[in-house]
Amino acid sequence: MGYRCIQCGFTINTLYFQYSPGNIRLMKCENCKAVADEYIECEIMIIVIDIILHKPKAYRHLLYNVINQEAMKFQGLLWKLAVIFLLFDAYRYLILESSKGKLGSSMSYSSLVSMCCKMLIDVCFGNFMFLLTFFFMVKMFLHISISVSRCNDILLGLLISCYSKIFLIAMTVWEFPSSVIFIIELFCLSSNAVALKG
Repeated sequence: MGYRCIQCGFTINTLYFQYSPGNIRLMKCENCKAVADEYIECEIMIIVIDIILHKPKAYRHLLYNVINQEAMKFQGLLWKLAVIFLLFDAYRYLILESSKGKLGSSMSYSSLVSMCCKMLIDVCFGNFMFLLTFFFMVKMFLHISISVSRCNDILLGLLISCYSKIFLIAMTVWEFPSSVIFIIELFCLSSNAVALKG
């Protein structure tokens, strides 16, 4: 797997040529003749800000040029991101249940276990149905056959672009109405669209 130009998505062999430590020359893309990845010279905060601003170039840099599926323990990263994603969804579920008044300090052990089981089933089933619907729509409307590696790429893009779920933690510090959760979900869906477009 090679690197990708963040401008046009064309596959390239190398992103830069290193003359000496700290002295590099960025390579140009053969297709669009632009610098293949200018984010190599940027601080991490610039990349984070561009991801928050929904810039497809920043997503291409992160998904294709930083996270290399062959060099990293990719499956471990995918599982860790999936667990974090499910934990944030479970927390979102708890916030919604507490806003409905279903959570109380006088809950018995059996009702707590029952609620945790229901939460686990709702979160896992909801995410499974979302992914199943998403892959079905991709196959039906875009007529793309989805291989295992392509499925891993799409899943990684979806999980990384759900970074906005971290804003749910702010709800532990400040009291927000539960409608803020839906704003976070909309931001997450728009981020998913930009990541998958890249």
